[in-house]
Amino acid sequence: MYNQRNCYTGNNISYTEVLKMNRIYNFSAGPSMLPLPVLEKAAADLVCYGESGMSVMEMSHRSPDYEAIIQKAEADLRKLMNIPDNYKVLFLQGGASTQFAAVPLNLLPAGGKADYIVSGQFSGKAYKEAQKYGDVVEAASSKADNFTYIPKTTRESFRPDASYVHICYNNTIYGTKFADVPDTGDIPLVADMSSCIISEPVDVSKFGVIYAGAQKNMAPAGMTLVIVREDLLGNARPECPTMLDWKTMADNGSMYNTPPCWCIYVAGLVYEWIEKLGGLEKMKELNQKKANLLYDYLDNQDYYIAPVKKCSRSMMNVTFVTGDADLDKKFASEAGKAGLKNLKGHRSVGGMRASIYNAMPYEGVEALVAFMKDFAEKNPK
Repeated sequence: MYNQRNCYTGNNISYTEVLKMNRIYNFSAGPSMLPLPVLEKAAADLVCYGESGMSVMEMSHRSPDYEAIIQKAEADLRKLMNIPDNYKVLFLQGGASTQFAAVPLNLLPAGGKADYIVSGQFSGKAYKEAQKYGDVVEAASSKADNFTYIPKTTRESFRPDASYVHICYNNTIYGTKFADVPDTGDIPLVADMSSCIISEPVDVSKFGVIYAGAQKNMAPAGMTLVIVREDLLGNARPECPTMLDWKTMADNGSMYNTPPCWCIYVAGLVYEWIEKLGGLEKMKELNQKKANLLYDYLDNQDYYIAPVKKCSRSMMNVTFVTGDADLDKKFASEAGKAGLKNLKGHRSVGGMRASIYNAMPYEGVEALVAFMKDFAEKNPK
C-alpha cells in the first residue's frame, strides 16, 4: 500500500522482490533493459521524490527540485564521458531520428556540402533526410554487401569543403560498429551513437557532434542526448524550427520548453550506476566479456552463421542466422518461451539479434549460449 510520507510500504514482501518477479532476459534492440538497481531506485521515488511530496513525473521543470536533478545529470554525464568544457550537453525530445533533420539544419549552410558514410539503415535514413537541404553525398557505403562491414575511409574520402561528415557509430540492425574514428581532418565529424552511447570510453574531442536516442542504453524512450561543440552553435538555417535549433536549446539549458523530465531523471540514475561500477573503462570490460562469450561460441560451431565481418563486430548488437528462415522463426519463438525475449532479427534482415547493452547481465548471455547449444542439438539441419 502507499503512504504519503514513506511513498511505499509492502505487505510481507519487499519492493525489490516485487520487481524481480517474472523478469526475463530482454534482448530487445530498444526500448531495452534498464539496470535493476536503477529500476528499484526509480520505483522507490516514483510516488514521492525525496522530501518534495510529489513524483518527478508531477514536478515543474522550473522547480528547484527538478533543476537540481537535470543539473546533476549533466554534471555526472560530463564526468562519465570526460566531456570537454567547450561542448554543450543538451537533453532533448524527438528521438534520434529528429536529429537527422536537425544536423543539416544546424550545420549545412545554403549551398553547402555534407558527406555521409552509409553503413546501415539509420545512416541511410539520415543521408536521405539531409539531401533535402543541400549537396549531400555518400562518401562510402557497404550497402552492396548487405551492410556486413564498416567501409574503410581516409581523409581523402571526404570533400575538403564539406561542412561536416556524418556516421552512425554502431549499427543496431546489422550488428556492426566503427572500430576506429574516421579521420576527417578539420571537417566536423557528426556521430549517431544511439546504440552504443556510454558503453565504453569515447574521445569526445574527436567529434563535432554526438547524438543518441536514450532508449537503447541510457533511459526510457523519450529523450535524445546531443553533445555539440560550442563553435558549431549559432549557424542554424533561417528555416530551422526553433525546437531544432541547438543554440536555442543550449542557451536555455535544455529547457526552452518542458523537457522529457522523467527520462532525464532515469538517465541520471544510469550515469550514477555506471560510475559506481567503475566508470566507462569498467563498463567496456564487462561489455566486452559478454560479447566475447557469444562471439566465441559463434566462431567455434557450424550451426549458426554470424554474417558480420570480424573487424566490424558490435559489442552491443550481435546478429546471427541458421540459414533456414523457418528455423530462425522457431528459434525466436522457443527462446521467448524460455525467458529469452526479443531475439527476432529486424524485419528488414530476418534471423536473430541479441542486443546485449550495458544492463544485460553476463548471466543472460550465458543463458542464451546454453539455449543456442540445446536448440542446435534438438533441431538438426
